[in-house]
Amino acid sequence: MYISNRRKHWDLTNNVKRLLAIILIVSAAVLEAAAQDVSAQREAKRKLEEEIAFIDNQLKNIINRQKATTQQLTIVQKQVSNRKKLVDEADAEIRVLRTQINSATAQINALQANLDTLNYYYNDLIYNAYKNRDNKVWFMYILGSENIGQGYRRFAYLGNLSESANAQADAILQTQAQLQTEKARLDSLVVVATATRQQRQREYENMKSDEQKSRSLVNSLNKSKNQYTKDLQTKKKQVEALNKEIERILKKEVSGQKAESIDYTLAGRFEDNKGKLPWPVQGVITGRFGNHTHPVYKNIQLPTSNGIDITAARNASVKCVFDGTVKQVLVMPGYNQCVLVQHGTYYTFYCRLGKVAVKANQKVKAGDELGTLDVSDDSSVLHFQIWKGTDKQNPESWLR
Repeated sequence: MYISNRRKHWDLTNNVKRLLAIILIVSAAVLEAAAQDVSAQREAKRKLEEEIAFIDNQLKNIINRQKATTQQLTIVQKQVSNRKKLVDEADAEIRVLRTQINSATAQINALQANLDTLNYYYNDLIYNAYKNRDNKVWFMYILGSENIGQGYRRFAYLGNLSESANAQADAILQTQAQLQTEKARLDSLVVVATATRQQRQREYENMKSDEQKSRSLVNSLNKSKNQYTKDLQTKKKQVEALNKEIERILKKEVSGQKAESIDYTLAGRFEDNKGKLPWPVQGVITGRFGNHTHPVYKNIQLPTSNGIDITAARNASVKCVFDGTVKQVLVMPGYNQCVLVQHGTYYTFYCRLGKVAVKANQKVKAGDELGTLDVSDDSSVLHFQIWKGTDKQNPESWLR
């Protein structure tokens, strides 16, 4: 009976050690996956926070604060959208943290239960070893063997009792260490979750404030619809003139080119960077590609845009998005100076420059300065287009 109990203790020790090893491996895998999720969410939050800070600065730097403009409304609405995304990101992070907290709590409970079991059987093992410490008992147990082989096995088993007790003690220490680690992780997660909830509440309040600004701008714009309609007609003519001129230039360029003169390797590199091109200027998209209605006057169709408008800091530096050659520098009403850059079979167009730093036929690299933005309507806005031959592209799908 005594030897049977010892075997049970030995088997239990090995089973517990194996179970503990499995728990540690699974725990490490869960922690790594959770860390990756949180890392991605924090990177998304960081980018949103940077854009929100930039927009805040833009709104503060608008000179004519009394006069409501469509651009102001677009920027504020973009800010509201960003804050909503930031609140959503905070909600997602809180859900992940809640899952991690529940996982850590379950882990702690499981480890505590294992520790209680280990302690119980360890105490029982030590108690029985002490209770049967008389050497005569061990001697008679060995002598009672049926043959030499059984006697040797009994002798070896008795020698393993000490090792079994030590293994049980090691398992207890390892479990205690893991338990302390999990408790520390739980405390850390609770701190992070609390801070995230507080940040979410702040962003939610900021979002409500921005929504109020948006409503105020809409009310102001509704009072000046007639003036805006007149201004829109002028704007529409300028956009149509720009579109026609760019199309004319590109048709002439494409039709006049010889196949052997086109750098198809450069064009291939440009195409491979779709979705990864650097922004020509740091800012916020306030005018989108294609056809859109006015954000306030829903029955008014805005002029068709072959590119995007990026609102940036006053007099911001405009950079070339890819290696190429400057084909033309021209002036267009409402768009000031414009620079056309060729990248093999692709073309990029940069408008509303106050100063130009390049000239026709000049080789340029990605990141080279093409010029600085002009200040118009109390702000600086780059109009940016991308073309593949004579086919216009949506720049938003090309920029990183």
